[in-house]
Amino acid sequence: MRFLVLFLLSLVSLSALDFNISSKITSNARTQYIEFEKKENIKYERLVDGKRVYGIFNHPLDKTKVYALLPTSYYQKPKSTSVKIIYTKNGKKKKESFVLQIKDAKYKKEKIQVQKSKVNPKSKEVKRRIAKEYKKAMDIYGYASPRSYIKNSFIVPMESKITSDFGKARVYNNELNGYHSGTDFRAKIGTPIIASNDGKIVLVQDRFYSGNSVIIDHGQGIYTCYYHMSEFTVKKNEMVKRGQVIGLSGDTGRITGPHLHFSARVGGLQVDPLQLIELLNKNLLLRETI
Repeated sequence: MRFLVLFLLSLVSLSALDFNISSKITSNARTQYIEFEKKENIKYERLVDGKRVYGIFNHPLDKTKVYALLPTSYYQKPKSTSVKIIYTKNGKKKKESFVLQIKDAKYKKEKIQVQKSKVNPKSKEVKRRIAKEYKKAMDIYGYASPRSYIKNSFIVPMESKITSDFGKARVYNNELNGYHSGTDFRAKIGTPIIASNDGKIVLVQDRFYSGNSVIIDHGQGIYTCYYHMSEFTVKKNEMVKRGQVIGLSGDTGRITGPHLHFSARVGGLQVDPLQLIELLNKNLLLRETI
């Protein structure tokens, strides 16, 4: 009987996929990195977390590996969730699962005073504008190019003091209205803003809440966003390099004063941009060439 049990355990071990994950414990709005070794008889397809699906892509710097990014929603409550790995082995569809433990990040609250018209707009025209801008942005974030533009590590868009961290529950004019979806950098009007990494400019637009905005597609579902600008120095569909000036800081949109709001999306979800940068630089770009 003991031999039979050991034999069955060995079969389970042999059938399991070989992969590495940055951590099986995460918190809301944080991202995890999963890496697989390429094998001739295995084709990795996607991750499935509940109703959300995330691609598995070729590693941009290592041809022997593929990887996936697993983001968690800001609104996700603490729980254990089963994440499925969908793949094909010797032409047959298969799936395996692992458990991800999600904890509460315990983001703080902050009170902000802004123009009343920027909290709950009543105008139907303004509401239509907001809805149109939101749909356009979500259409962008919903696309994950199989190509990666990344060649080097990510950098922050400016060297300046952080005035507001990601994730704080925002209380606008004493009314809870959402959360801070990015990281704010102190910046006088006209301060140069640089691209966090190589990519394609997919949006250059003045928007109701975020003001003059630029979004960069870094490929494979990774996007960085730069808001409240006073001036653009790039155009839509332009290819940019890491460190290239893409605009100047300003005070456009819903703001209390001039600054840069820097945010990121992975697989369509808003995530902590600085945690994402640290994760990518530590894992995806460990073998970088610079």
